[in-house]
Amino acid sequence: MGDRCRTGRRKKQAGIGMMHELRAALAVQRWDDHRYYHHSRINQSLHLVSALSFLAAYVIVFVSPLWAALIGWLFAMLTRQTGHFFFEPKGYDAVNRASHAHKEQIKVGYNLKRKVVLLGIWALSPLALWASPTLFGVFATQSARAEFLPHLGQIWLALGAGALVFRVAQLWIIRDAQTAWVWLVKILTDPIHDIMLYHRAPLYLLRGELIDPMNCGEDARSASPSAAGS
Repeated sequence: MGDRCRTGRRKKQAGIGMMHELRAALAVQRWDDHRYYHHSRINQSLHLVSALSFLAAYVIVFVSPLWAALIGWLFAMLTRQTGHFFFEPKGYDAVNRASHAHKEQIKVGYNLKRKVVLLGIWALSPLALWASPTLFGVFATQSARAEFLPHLGQIWLALGAGALVFRVAQLWIIRDAQTAWVWLVKILTDPIHDIMLYHRAPLYLLRGELIDPMNCGEDARSASPSAAGS
């Protein structure tokens, strides 16, 4: 009986230890993502808009997958990536002492080059569906043209899910399973975290502050206390 109790306690302690490790890894990924790739207050503000849009898409996806896909890609995704491509500084990062090339190389998720590929596939998908209303046999032939928008919504939802699965598998191979799963959790929960992190960004913009000074990561650490040790 005593051995069983000790074994149970060890398993419980191991489980708690693993959860702490995963939470710490998640905090590190979130903190690195903020400090490396979100200096621009405009980018942060666009991420706030994007986060609210993604949450709306999360809610309605079970009611209307079409509208969820349209909101997710046309509004949430475009506002988010507009911030990264057009407003985030691409020069030397004096705060983190890192070049833009280095930051792109070490990025856990989709860096700008990978995003160009993903967004290119997304942009070309309506043309492919218009050229082949059945998408080369994927959809039924009957009324395929009339179902253009619902089919496009399904394609965009599949593309989003496929992009997540692809990067998780890639990270699992080139890094490790923990990095892959932690990144997936981070991506899926980013809308909530971004609201916590960037809800003040529009106010800073109104004050004329275009670049986050990154003063000891005060905003990020207040939103994610466990990141302080990362």
